Amino acid sequence: RRDVHCVILRGAGRAFSAGYDLTGGGGKVPVSRVESDEHRYRGREFSSFDDDAWQLERAQRMRMVLFDMHKPSIAQVHGYCLAGGTDIALLCDLVIAADDATFGFPPARDLGSLPNNFWIYHVGPQWAKRLLLTGDSITGAEAQELGLALKAVPGEHLENEVEQLADRLHAIDPDLLAANKRIVNLGLELMGARTLQRLAAENDVRGHNTRAARGFLASVEDKGLRETLRARDRIFGDGRARVHGPEIRDAEGRLIETDR
Repeated sequence: RRDVHCVILRGAGRAFSAGYDLTGGGGKVPVSRVESDEHRYRGREFSSFDDDAWQLERAQRMRMVLFDMHKPSIAQVHGYCLAGGTDIALLCDLVIAADDATFGFPPARDLGSLPNNFWIYHVGPQWAKRLLLTGDSITGAEAQELGLALKAVPGEHLENEVEQLADRLHAIDPDLLAANKRIVNLGLELMGARTLQRLAAENDVRGHNTRAARGFLASVEDKGLRETLRARDRIFGDGRARVHGPEIRDAEGRLIETDR
């Protein structure tokens, strides 16, 4: 459609996206009573490495539409942008966030790795490792500083900021928008971005087969998702990383504000 120049993705509730549906949609199937491949998929329990890989690759192909389509896309991020939410946001061409938004990948603590990995292209290997090795999160303002987001603005100005940018894109011939998006994305592909996505899906399967991931699923079955997440995250305090200055924490693991 030539009357559409760009696409804006935004969350309709309190967050852009809090991540994956760990209940499998229609309710979690207990891992001790998995009787079919369909239930295995719903319960996030898989009959083989290949079954898991196929599911992840299928979902990845759907998300990669954002990268491959000719229209530029803008992620308008407020609230939480966690786990699978980051998969979607970082496949968009431009990310504009509320300065108090939260970016992170908590599943790195016990459930798997990124099934789509564009973090390294945005923040480089050091910060990609800092955040993905711990599952810690950063604010929207910090995401801007690191390059994970194009810009961070106060929440009350977020929608207007995105709409103004979309208006500027609308003034450009859609064929030129497509050409300029494509040449930048081809540059990413020359740096291995597309191949890395295929490898990321397989690497996530590896994460699903760890003792930690099996323990997580068993705990969800026994104690429920909320209590399992609470127990997992307790050791990490507020779960935040700090981009500038020392990370001094109180007895409960919360960052203490300090002068640099």
